[in-house]
Amino acid sequence: MKYAIVIPDGCADEPQESLGGKTPLAAADTPAMDAIAAAGLVCRASHVPASLPPGSDVANMSLLGYDPLKVFSGRAPLEAAAQGIELAPEDWAIRCNLVTIEHQTMRDFTAGHISTAEAAALLADLQDVVAASDLPYKDALQFVPGVSYRNLLLWRGARSPAPFSQDTRTVPPHDLTDKSVIDDHPRGPGGDALIELMTLSMDLFADHPVNEKRIDEGKLPATNVWLWGQGSTPKFEPFAQVYGLKGTMITAVDLLRGLASLIGWQRIEVPGATGYTDTDYAAKGQYAIDALPETDIICVHVEATDEASHEGDLAAKMQALHEIDQKIVAPLHAALKAQGDYRIMVLPDHPTPIRTKTHSHGAVPVAICGSGVEVDDNTTYSDEVAAASPRAFDEGWKLMSFFLK
Repeated sequence: MKYAIVIPDGCADEPQESLGGKTPLAAADTPAMDAIAAAGLVCRASHVPASLPPGSDVANMSLLGYDPLKVFSGRAPLEAAAQGIELAPEDWAIRCNLVTIEHQTMRDFTAGHISTAEAAALLADLQDVVAASDLPYKDALQFVPGVSYRNLLLWRGARSPAPFSQDTRTVPPHDLTDKSVIDDHPRGPGGDALIELMTLSMDLFADHPVNEKRIDEGKLPATNVWLWGQGSTPKFEPFAQVYGLKGTMITAVDLLRGLASLIGWQRIEVPGATGYTDTDYAAKGQYAIDALPETDIICVHVEATDEASHEGDLAAKMQALHEIDQKIVAPLHAALKAQGDYRIMVLPDHPTPIRTKTHSHGAVPVAICGSGVEVDDNTTYSDEVAAASPRAFDEGWKLMSFFLK
């Protein structure tokens, strides 16, 4: 038996007036997803417990079959794992976005999708400024460049004890798009230290050559770093030990790379996979097909739908859904059928409504078909159809067992 999971991140949404009251998933051209619904069943799953923030970290832990109430410790440690960074028990990782804030409003949580090279240059100079400062904890800090605006800050506790706790409050910058940030700076244990570092970055970046060049080119500057998602390394049981199967992840996002690494899955890097709406959908689909002989489960995560939602771009979200359907779901489903017994599941991790431009709690639609899967009366895949289904997984992490067994 071969298994495939396709995750159109954040595609769950609300009815849109401009779509005649339909959700984007219901209105988008997705015949391959509808075919899965018609050949199997549609249900819904809630991947984010009410007590936890509705981030992709929590949601994807649940989607991959782990109870986030037991294993969640923060987002940044997952991204550290993606880069092969080992954290000691006393270490903390902190997500370090480059953002554009104007008049205390979050104009862009990506700093205009700043390039990786530009981000690395800014962070290298910030590291030098921190090293030359009189901050008592400066020797514990290490800025680690990632991809574009997504970067990390490491706090090595052996050099200076980290001041954070589970009561430390930070806010993801993508939750603040077009909103005031005045009341959403870090708070609680260690919050003052994070604010000090954010302020240092603001002073440095104000007239930095990277930003001066970006402004001359008509691009948004990176006004400062935004620190959030702090945590220590979570403890996962290997997926093969829990579920008895090998898995492989295809993604362009460090969060999913890190989760895959921590649960013992292989990772495939696809050329042209960007984590944005310009990603190479066809390449992702082909690499997934090519991986089938070597794995039990192939999982394809696509960030494009979530990015479009964060930008409030309904047309881009609809187009991303169509691209995922035609270039990933359709060919992968055909390849699975041709090789023998199989099951395929399509589902997002969490809703990201166009209206709010941020993640939310709530159920997501799930479509499953394949060998041994019962067939219900549904013929299309959408939020509306899933909401009417009698089958719901209020503890979303239990969906994985249902899908596999």
